[in-house]
This record gives sequence, structure tokens and C-alpha cells, in this order.
Amino acid sequence: VEALTLVNAAAGSDKALIDSVRVFDEFRGAKAEAQMGAVKKSLAITVRLQPTEKTLTDADIEAVGQKIVAKVEKATGGVLRS
Repeated sequence: VEALTLVNAAAGSDKALIDSVRVFDEFRGAKAEAQMGAVKKSLAITVRLQPTEKTLTDADIEAVGQKIVAKVEKATGGVLRS
């Protein structure tokens, strides 16, 4: 899966609130392979929210986060690493 697929999925999860999405880190190397295997990738993204109608509550932000994770999982087959 390309990083662009992940970014596009995240950005499309709530177009009204999400201003930008970008990859800022890739976990790789011997330690990554030992934890995930050689086939998987671990990418970290940052998502900038830009509400236009109200100040977001913690619950609003949590809901957007859950939508992002669900959309990315569906688009990429990946899972959130804990």
C-alpha cells in the first residue's frame, strides 16, 4: 500500500474538518522487522483539523479520530499500531 492511499483515506474521512494530512515518520529497520515482519510498514501521520463552525470538544476530536482510523483501515487493510 502506498502512503498516498493512507493520506487520501484519512483526508477523506471528514472533509469538512480536515485541513491537511501528511506522513511524518516511517518505522523501519531491523527493530521494525522484528516487531512487524518484513512485509508490513508502519507510517505515522499528522492530521490538521480546521473547524469553521465551532470550537471542537474532546468528544468531537475523538469522533474524528475514530472515523480516520476506520477509513484508513478499510482503504489499506492496515491496523492501528499500539
